Amino acid sequence: MILEPLRVAPDHDLPGELLTELTALYASNRAFHALSGDFPDPDDIRPEQVAAELADELAHPDVEVLLARSEGRLVGVAITLAHHPDPADPDPWIGLLMVDAAAQRQGHGRRLAGLVEERLRAAGRTAVRLAVLENNPGALAFWTALGYTVVDHRPDRRLNRPCAVLRKELR
Repeated sequence: MILEPLRVAPDHDLPGELLTELTALYASNRAFHALSGDFPDPDDIRPEQVAAELADELAHPDVEVLLARSEGRLVGVAITLAHHPDPADPDPWIGLLMVDAAAQRQGHGRRLAGLVEERLRAAGRTAVRLAVLENNPGALAFWTALGYTVVDHRPDRRLNRPCAVLRKELR
């Protein structure tokens, strides 16, 4: 798996082919989007919605969008936040880790999470956090299997959804 940061043109437009790939990846995760409410209609995720979502993320200087490719194919995306808005929280965050639904259960999520952790470790970070929606037990099981532990329960900052906050030491 190759992990590469998403680079956008100065006009903030994504190349058409990449936007098509990203839209397909997002749309393949209908069940997650139905839980999260991130898109108005999880059965009809459009390129302009994905572009707007990523533009919102990339508007923050501490955010990095990482594309995961396997055998040349986009199989996943991860969004990291170097500094949480809460100054009492010293850890970077994984804001999103999504694998194409057709490529799930093949180890891509585990590899992608490991590569994100390696990047953070290489940057001198000693731990990482993330939030899992309380209504997503599959995601909670995935992250706890990777060594993350629940350290808090609170609503997310964007949509006030109930979440479990998990943390992992990076050794």
